[in-house]
Amino acid sequence: MSAPFVTAEIDSQPESWLKAAALADDLGALLPRAGERVAVIGCGTSWFMAMAYAALRERAGLGETDAFAASEAPRQRRYDRVLAITRSGTTTEVLDLLASYRRLGVPTTALTGTLDTPIHEAADEVVPLDFADEQSVVQTRFATSALALLRRHLGEDVAPLAEDAARALQVPVDGYVDAEQISFLGTGWTVGLAHEAALKTREAAQFWSEAYPAMDYRHGPIAIAQPGRLVWSFGPPPTGLADDVAATGAALETSDLDPLAHLVVAQRLAVELGRSRGLDVDLPRHLARAVELPTSG
Repeated sequence: MSAPFVTAEIDSQPESWLKAAALADDLGALLPRAGERVAVIGCGTSWFMAMAYAALRERAGLGETDAFAASEAPRQRRYDRVLAITRSGTTTEVLDLLASYRRLGVPTTALTGTLDTPIHEAADEVVPLDFADEQSVVQTRFATSALALLRRHLGEDVAPLAEDAARALQVPVDGYVDAEQISFLGTGWTVGLAHEAALKTREAAQFWSEAYPAMDYRHGPIAIAQPGRLVWSFGPPPTGLADDVAATGAALETSDLDPLAHLVVAQRLAVELGRSRGLDVDLPRHLARAVELPTSG
């Protein structure tokens, strides 16, 4: 069996993150400015990256930042800027929402992996990340490159992140392929990463995975933990959680990698889970590269 496209796309992430960081240095006022009240929108993977960025921006003290699935964003709420993340540039919910904000006079910016798509007309400003676009339906490097760009815009040095991503490509994942179930946990900005990791295993492998804020995990979800199942923490687990997981018999996965690089390990595991089940990890069942819905009228 030939290597799927997604494997090459995952492997290219260290280089892609550095390209994104270099691009961020040239964007100036196209991205949210300090003090602006910002909404970040997306669908699926892009929404989870929006969640991570929103938490990071607020943590940096740069202004109120909300993250929404595009279908659920409040269309009448006033913001200083709306930032959309959309790999395809054609997602119906994103385009419709940007049109609503345009009618309110709210400035909009879109990060996209495509050229010559409707997003270039729907948003006031467009930042193309076409070097990170993908052939696989399963989204990996575009999402992480978008977040690397945004982290650089927040003032972070992306070079160490890229180094960690290169390390992540060497982390063995074979030992987890036999796991019956995985619960991904995050805290603060890494909650979005937990949701994304769970989505990857569901998409690529039809695998039972869940995602929760780490502190909330003990409020019910820990009931499914048992031997043969895995709890995966993005960042150090809260005090006492490792002991609680150990008492269930489940295994606990942690890492000293930057959490975004730790997501790369989860991506690789998702691919291995899918391949071990004989699935086409580039083209998961029931999925397409973008969701484009019919419009009425």
